[in-house]
Amino acid sequence: MTSLARVPALRRGYRFQFEPAQDAHVLLYPEGMIKLNGSAAEILKQVDGQRDTAAIVAALSAQFPDAPDLAPDVLEFLDIAHAKHWIEFR
Repeated sequence: MTSLARVPALRRGYRFQFEPAQDAHVLLYPEGMIKLNGSAAEILKQVDGQRDTAAIVAALSAQFPDAPDLAPDVLEFLDIAHAKHWIEFR
């Protein structure tokens, strides 16, 4: 499981952007595209290769103050993204 101290970054060759044709944020990579739901997009907006997971959770908690504890959901998403090779940890 991902630790709050780890720093996630998009893997080389992956690009996160808003795609108007999809009306959604997507993750582009050489073999294709992944259309992201709103929660996944908000998490990946915070992934810059500089901030650790704790800082990402803190930023999302500040952005969504009415949401319950976000840490478990953020950690779960980052674990899945890592298993799917979308991100790496530095």
